[in-house]
Amino acid sequence: MPQSHIVPATATHTYTLIFLHGRDSTASEFAEELFESQASDDRTLPEIFPNIKWVFPQSAIRKSARFGAAMSQWFDIWSLESPEDKKEIQQHGLSESIELVRKIIDDEAALVGAQNVILAGISQGCATAIHALLQGERKIGAFVGLAGWLPFRSEMDEIARCPMSTEKTSRLRRLFDTEQPTTTTTTTTEGENLALHTPVLLTHCSDDDVISIHNGEELRNSLTALGMSVEWRAYQEGGHWVNEPQGVDDIVMFLGNIYSN
Repeated sequence: MPQSHIVPATATHTYTLIFLHGRDSTASEFAEELFESQASDDRTLPEIFPNIKWVFPQSAIRKSARFGAAMSQWFDIWSLESPEDKKEIQQHGLSESIELVRKIIDDEAALVGAQNVILAGISQGCATAIHALLQGERKIGAFVGLAGWLPFRSEMDEIARCPMSTEKTSRLRRLFDTEQPTTTTTTTTEGENLALHTPVLLTHCSDDDVISIHNGEELRNSLTALGMSVEWRAYQEGGHWVNEPQGVDDIVMFLGNIYSN
């Protein structure tokens, strides 16, 4: 299992934020770049949130079926422009990565409580993290997705149309044939997936030339159809990254609103 890059809290460890890097990046490289991003008051995220322990999981090195080269990626994908193309090559890596992220969530929840665990991802990290959240079936503190998309979106939209909570939960489990969570607080007596109650913030920049904002909008629509509460922020500029400073401000406000209650 690849080692995560961990940045300890600078004050009392009260929260943990698990942040997945993008394709062809690394945990340490992404952490360094993220921590250079500033809010409108010129502070960085670690300065604003001294009680957060930052965990940056590292993806495995996987061979690209399209290009033949090995690269850091959570799962193989044929086309970033059309994520639904040849999606059968995505399933194995995505299943492995989901299990890795779920294990990290469980470990951190044991330390600070699931309600104080935040899951986030950028690009392919966002695409992986949202499935890890749903497969974990537990409500956590928050989910933040930057410049992402939803793998197996057509299947997810079909699941969203299921009238019964138990059927939704069952079909989500079968999507990747992942191990059923063993915790007793994952579903209600009606079989509802409690992860669907996790508040979500999604951000995307209109000038993103790697992952079209249209894919981010489809992610938003699909999660909303599943019944999740989704805040959406779109920016004119920022490329395939977080908008500065407004995008950083929006993350700060989103988390502040959750944890001030």
